[in-house]
Amino acid sequence: MKFDPAKLPVHVAFIMDGNGRWATARGLDRREGHRKGVKTMFSVVGSAFKIGVKYVTVYAFSTENWNRPKKEVDELMRLFHRYFTTRLSKLTSKGIKVNVIGSTKGLSDTILSDIRDLSRVETGKVNGVLNIALNYGGRDEIIEAVNAAIKNGKEVDEKSFSDMLFTSGCPDPDLIVRTGGEKRLSNFLLYQAAYAELYFTDTLWPDFDTEELYGILSDYSNRNRKFGKV
Repeated sequence: MKFDPAKLPVHVAFIMDGNGRWATARGLDRREGHRKGVKTMFSVVGSAFKIGVKYVTVYAFSTENWNRPKKEVDELMRLFHRYFTTRLSKLTSKGIKVNVIGSTKGLSDTILSDIRDLSRVETGKVNGVLNIALNYGGRDEIIEAVNAAIKNGKEVDEKSFSDMLFTSGCPDPDLIVRTGGEKRLSNFLLYQAAYAELYFTDTLWPDFDTEELYGILSDYSNRNRKFGKV
């Protein structure tokens, strides 16, 4: 599938849905789906940066995901620790700046230490930015920004408010892709998504690949983004 490189989105965000269902359909523990999903994430993210996308945000763990079975949550946290301390170095070595965005409440000292270490990694020339939304909720993000403005006694406009969000310094997403067949944002980038193009696919995240990504980018390049204009 071909796409127009001149019409690439600057910022693509992914709601990586369907890991558990992928595993269940194969008679596997849901945790196996998350392990496969992480591999897919690195493949897709790597492809996106390789073709020229500058910012990628992935929805890794929502504030609501704490309500899942403890063994599943524990496995996800182990995966985050493993990849924060190993696999992500392959991206940072290529000039990809990694940010972990979201609330720190409830995260273990180990994960918090991993996040601090990632924030200190020097990439030299920055060729792209990867935002990993961990313990993230769009409503919480907005409330936190509002409370910060109140505390500082500041009246905000769109620019100053955006600077108070977890994604400060990043442009709003041009395209949000959700896999797994559901058609909703699920508390993801609610403020930033005001004019994002949305794409929903039935493909479960572990089965998502570069070929499908290219097809979505082709679809995006044919859309007419008006931003409220005629």
